Amino acid sequence: MTGSRVVRPGDTVAPIALRTDPVRVQRFGAATHNAHRIHYDPAAARVEGLDGAVVMAQLHGTVFFRAAARFAGDPAAVRSVEWRNRAPAGVGATLTVTGVVGDIAGDTVTLHLEEHDDTGTLCAAGRAVIRLGPDPVC
Repeated sequence: MTGSRVVRPGDTVAPIALRTDPVRVQRFGAATHNAHRIHYDPAAARVEGLDGAVVMAQLHGTVFFRAAARFAGDPAAVRSVEWRNRAPAGVGATLTVTGVVGDIAGDTVTLHLEEHDDTGTLCAAGRAVIRLGPDPVC
């Protein structure tokens, strides 16, 4: 349960979207010490075979985390997040994570998540494991 809501396999995870404007991507790169030019210099990205500047892999993971934390109702309930990038997401794209509840074992829930850009391209797929209910008091 999340609050008074019963969680069942197949339940949907509410979509969460993030617009990846150049300032956000550059600030994220600074915070994560990722200064690779493909994330802020379209010409450098094209030399690498990309259409333009692209979102860094870790930013995809943060959107997965946000979707899981919102579903759980508490960021501390997120036990793990994993994803695999499937296609580059251009800087400026809006990334939207959606998903469904998969396995439930006691108070542990696995969410199957996908991230698409605003063209419908699957950019990343993965899962998050959350724990529902109160944490034990030590």
